[in-house]
Amino acid sequence: MLTTAIWLTIKLALTTTLLLMLAGIPLAWKLANMKSRWRPLIEAFVGLPLVLPPTVLGFYLLIAFSPENTLGQWWVDLTGSTLAFSFSGLVVASVLYSLPFVVQPLQRAFEQLDHGLLEAAAMLGASRLDRFMNIVLPNALRALLLAACMGFAHTVGEFGVVLMIGGNIPGETQVLSIALYDAVETQQFDQAHTMAAGLLVFALLMLVALYSIDKRQGSGVSSH
Repeated sequence: MLTTAIWLTIKLALTTTLLLMLAGIPLAWKLANMKSRWRPLIEAFVGLPLVLPPTVLGFYLLIAFSPENTLGQWWVDLTGSTLAFSFSGLVVASVLYSLPFVVQPLQRAFEQLDHGLLEAAAMLGASRLDRFMNIVLPNALRALLLAACMGFAHTVGEFGVVLMIGGNIPGETQVLSIALYDAVETQQFDQAHTMAAGLLVFALLMLVALYSIDKRQGSGVSSH
């Protein structure tokens, strides 16, 4: 059970992080350059999971994933299974719940970028895509790494949303945080200690890595 839960947690975190980076990079770039009066509202929606209780988000996603609603019915028609209490449902919920942990550090990095470099490249004939790929992304490399680490770590530590959306199905939705809860509930304290210690060490190592990356990024900005 423990090995399966570890593998499922890693699989969920990797899948979620990949999707977060694919969606978060263009979203962060758009927000960093947005001049619209709607920007604070969009930023508020992106950052909502930071302050919203996970069970609230999980509850509304559970309703949305129901076959009685458009999204849930569309998924049933497409795959033959429901989004709720499935690994796919966990991925969707995890992407939404961890979105601000990826978008916000990227947005800050994009806002601090020297736009003179982009203007110079544009004058030399570089397209928008060329400027983004060859100037924006290389100059935001540390922020990209920081965002990926934060998205991965936050997904590993999820509990409320995962429990609401996935329940506790071994091999399907029982990630480490749920397996730990289940072990405590069934008084398997030795196994609970093993999982808790592992998650504690993982969290500590991730924080050391995140603070190291953030410190180097801050030093780079100040020296520039």
